[in-house]
Amino acid sequence: MRILIIRHGDPDYERDSLTEKGWREAALLAERISALEVKAFYVSPLGRARDTASLTLQKMNREAIVYDWLREFPPQINRPDVKGGHKAIVWDWLPEDWTSERDYFLRDRWTRTEVMQEGGVGEAYERVIRNFDALVAQHGYVREGEFYRAERPNRDTIVLFCHFGLECVLLSRLMNVSPMILWHHTCAAPASVTTLYSEERRPGRASFRVSAFGDISHFYAAGEKPSFAARFCETYDSTDERRD
Repeated sequence: MRILIIRHGDPDYERDSLTEKGWREAALLAERISALEVKAFYVSPLGRARDTASLTLQKMNREAIVYDWLREFPPQINRPDVKGGHKAIVWDWLPEDWTSERDYFLRDRWTRTEVMQEGGVGEAYERVIRNFDALVAQHGYVREGEFYRAERPNRDTIVLFCHFGLECVLLSRLMNVSPMILWHHTCAAPASVTTLYSEERRPGRASFRVSAFGDISHFYAAGEKPSFAARFCETYDSTDERRD
């Protein structure tokens, strides 16, 4: 089975939609995805993800199932460097803060720190991966320990339109790693495509491998410059790239 995880296009967060550039990105994405044979589409309930999906669905005359758990990963925390009681998203820490605690590198301990427990992060994570496992099981692959039992092995393609933070949660489940590593060491540009394939090297035993992460080749082919959203300044002296 092939799983495509797609981040929404360049976002207009104030309106929970897309910018003008985001709509161009969604159109180029639709050209790419519409060339595939897709078994099923799934989408976050948030506007920026649904708008991104809409052009692909319209072009293919298809519909997507909306799942609430595909929304952007919702917990908020008291990030160590943020003062005054202002809560921040869980996946955006300064490197010197999150790397100072070894537990954040460990998939069975990263939610046990005081910061994460205060934010209810563990409960939110379990909810997402429980629903994700159920979806993958619907398509023939049942979670069993650290891998998947291939009850109905297939070459189907499913597509999920969602968000960067949530994408890393899903990948952390498939890869058996802490999402903190993915949140802070990967960056999926808007309207990018992450592709995973199942591998059944022994009968009935499957795992998933990433063959492409955050692929934006559909932009390069059309001469569209990728959005800077989700990235921070390459060098601190930059005046036109965000620092935080």
